[in-house]
Amino acid sequence: MRRYLIIIEETSTGYSSYSPDLDGCVSTGQTKDEVERNMREAIEFHLEGLRQEGYAVPEPHTYSTYVEVPV
Repeated sequence: MRRYLIIIEETSTGYSSYSPDLDGCVSTGQTKDEVERNMREAIEFHLEGLRQEGYAVPEPHTYSTYVEVPV
């Protein structure tokens, strides 16, 4: 089991998501829950495609944090 960071952004029509660790792996959804479900499926599909083509499955390497700055 691996944990991949996903970035979720609100758009004018719902939400979009991508994983910095998996180039080209993106998804959308009308709600936060939907985009998370769709992104999980997209990652599983993406990784299966990599395996079928004989590519190595990338190790997760990104992380997230917040920084505070004066406003």
